[in-house]
This record gives sequence, structure tokens and C-alpha cells, in this order.
Amino acid sequence: MRVLILGGNGFIGAAVARSLAARGHSVVALARDTETAARRYPDFDWVKADIAQLSQPADWRPLLQGIDAVVNCAGALQDGPRDDVAAVQFGAMNALYQVAAPRLIVQISARTDDVAANSPFFATKRRADAALRASGLAFVILRPAIVIGRAAHGGSALLRALAASPLITPLIFGDSHMQFVALDDVACAVVDALSGSIPAGTDLDLAAPETMTLAEAVARHRQWLGLPPARVLALPGIFAGIAAGAADLLGRLGWRSPLRSTALEVAAGGISGHATGSGRKLHSLDQTLAASPAGVQELWFARLYLLKPLVLGTLCLFWLLSGLVALLRFETSAAHLAAAGAPVGFAYAITLVTSLADIALGLGVAIRRYAKPALIGMVGLSVAYLASATVLVSGLWADPLGPLVKVLPSIVLALVALAILDER
Repeated sequence: MRVLILGGNGFIGAAVARSLAARGHSVVALARDTETAARRYPDFDWVKADIAQLSQPADWRPLLQGIDAVVNCAGALQDGPRDDVAAVQFGAMNALYQVAAPRLIVQISARTDDVAANSPFFATKRRADAALRASGLAFVILRPAIVIGRAAHGGSALLRALAASPLITPLIFGDSHMQFVALDDVACAVVDALSGSIPAGTDLDLAAPETMTLAEAVARHRQWLGLPPARVLALPGIFAGIAAGAADLLGRLGWRSPLRSTALEVAAGGISGHATGSGRKLHSLDQTLAASPAGVQELWFARLYLLKPLVLGTLCLFWLLSGLVALLRFETSAAHLAAAGAPVGFAYAITLVTSLADIALGLGVAIRRYAKPALIGMVGLSVAYLASATVLVSGLWADPLGPLVKVLPSIVLALVALAILDER
């Protein structure tokens, strides 16, 4: 079959695409960002498109030419600069259903009638599922619990990060009950749906039979990472509100944190109660982790995951304060250049330009869309500062307070931020 996968470079979508290709299917993967994904998976046919913009049936017709089935792995947790939950999860899907016949639709959905049922994420999923059932199309709806795989994204990445916390494990809602499903089992369920092993018209939960608390799940991940047991520090619920508020604010800047309010509302109520019949024996969390033993790269990822916002936040404040202090002490700042022999007018102009540049870079790194060019700008501007200072006032290298030496760690920190910036 020739299969169109929506969200083909996502956590679930990429795994489904690999699984289908390994079984001889022809894969067409649709995603907003295809450049890196196409290099990773050159055997797929990649289509670059924003699903939120495919709001009319006519938008879908050219994409469906030669397609036998569609697998929808796309979704958005909350609205943001790059995400429109209603458009992606309902509007575009409703348009697709009007022109998809006679193709089979496999919908990766979620339990939409449980906790956080009225949130935009679950409400739009529920509306899309209802529209699919009413469309007259052949369909299979799959509702996975928390998905665990070799790669990690969102909630699964946060589990690893919490497991890698040194000495203690700080947890909110540690007693909440969770169910899990292996990423490979989700991909196999899609294969079964396309082959007919899961009949059309099926609406199926995907979850291993075991239920455990969040604290127990984090402990299993900690053991998988090869770390000694740690004491759980149960944090009061007020920390959930603080974390969600901060994450939602960052979400408005384009950072898609797994600590946003929708995710924490779900975590508070737990993710359990899934039926476990799927025609296959589903792997438990222990079996899933054991099938992909952790290496040092997983440990590095887990430890860096929670440090990433700290690294970016530090750079943001450092550059903002650097520019603001220079502006607030403008005469003193310009005097350094004048003392080095620069004309007064030139010293004033350079001080103003560099101060505003510092502020712009500090603000830029806080906005996801501009973070990469801002980080590159930080490295470039820092090198320029060091080069010009070496020419004009080389004695600063020997200054006991180390004004030039201290620039070097900021360059390294910006390079670290660049190295860990990618989300997928």
C-alpha cells in the first residue's frame, strides 16, 4: 500500500513510517519541517505542509493522489505561535474526511472522556473522532496510553529527566496512576489496521495491563539509566500551578514544554483505565525498557533535559543585563572606548549599537523561532568583542577581574545551547 502519514517526523509518526516501510509499504510522510527528517529517512517521500493550513477539502485532493490509506499521527497539545489545536486536530481532519473515500483512515487519538476532557486538546480530538465515525469512511481509531520508545519526546522525555535528578526525585502527583504502551506496539497496531487484522470500524485502547504510580514509573526509568535509587520528594500541588504557569508562558514564546497546564491536568488525574485488548500481547514498561538498554547517550539526554531551560534562561538574562547595564551607565561605558583612543562620537555610537545588540540577542534567545540565530549571534558578537578589545585594550586580558576571560565561558554556554536546541 501507499500510505500517507500525517506528522511523519514526529515521535509516533516516524516510528510508524519506519515500521510500514520495513514491511514493504510505500511511505509518504507529511510534516512542516522536512529538511532534517528527509536526510534521516531518505527512502520516504516527504511532503512539506502545515496541516493547520489544509482547512478545505480541495487542499487535500492533490495530497491524496495515489494514496491507499492515511495514518494521522499529527497533534498539538496547546495553542502557540506554531500550533493551532483546533485547526490541526479538527478543522483539517474534517476537511480530509470529506475527500478521503475510499481510503482507510487510521487515527492516533487518545482517551478523550477522562481527565482534562474539556481542554482544547481532548475536546478537538473527541470532535474529530466523532466526525470520522460519522463520515462513512473505513477507519480504525487507536488510543494509546503513555507511549515509551527508544527515542523520547514530551512526557516520556520528562520521565527520563526526572529519573536522572541527582540524590532526590522531586515529584508532583507522584501517586497518580499511569499506564504505558511501547512505541513499537503502537506501530504494530497501525500495521494490523492496514492489513485488516484489526477490522475497520474498531475503536481501540492501547495499553499494557500493568498500572503503576508516577513515582514507580520514574524509579523504573532511574534503574534503566543505571542510577542508584533516590528518595522521592513529594512537592505540594501549588508547585504544579507555578510550573504550568511558567510553561504556558514559555509556550506563548514557542517552547513546547511537557509541563504545560494540559499535561499537568492529565498527570493530576492519572492516565489509567485503558482496556488492554488489541489482538497482540503488549509489552510492559519493564519489557519496553529492557528491549532498548540505556547507554551513556540516554543518560546525557536525561541530565541535560532539565538543564536546557536553565542554560537558555542564563544566556537570556546575561545578555539582557549586559545591554541594559551598558545603557544605564552609558557615559562610563563609552568612556572605555574613548580612553582607548576612539573618537568620542564613534565611542558613543558603538556603545549604543552594541548595547541594543546585546538586548536584542537576549530577547531573541527567549523566543523559540529566533533562538538559533540569536545563539549564533551571541557567539559571533562575543568573538568580535574579544577581537576588538584585544586590538584596542589588550591589557584587559591581564585585568585581575578578567572582563575578557569571562566572555569565553559565555561562548561555550551558547555553543552548548546550540547543541541541545533541537526538539526532535
